[in-house]
Amino acid sequence: MDEEVIPILRVEDAAAAVAWYERLGFAKQWEHRFEPGLPAFVEVVRGAVRLFLSEHTGDARPDTLVYLRVRDVEAIASEFGVRAEDAPWAREIELRDPDGNRLRIGTPTD
Repeated sequence: MDEEVIPILRVEDAAAAVAWYERLGFAKQWEHRFEPGLPAFVEVVRGAVRLFLSEHTGDARPDTLVYLRVRDVEAIASEFGVRAEDAPWAREIELRDPDGNRLRIGTPTD
């Protein structure tokens, strides 16, 4: 097993959050609820990148910032109708998911 860090993002509606993250190229791997009607905990994956999306109020705070390094930020910028900007280290965009979590997404520059 490879060691890794998996950010947990607080979401109000896991199904809506999964649909939004699918636009970023993530795919839902699994969902857990202790019982029907209780909060969901979901894993989404994009290549080797994993995120946990949690409806549990104590797991995380809204307005979290996650940096996602990708091969083609322009494709994601186009999908979301935003313009990528140059930073000294990458070409980047910043998005907010439906729950206010911030994602800074960049393709490194040489």
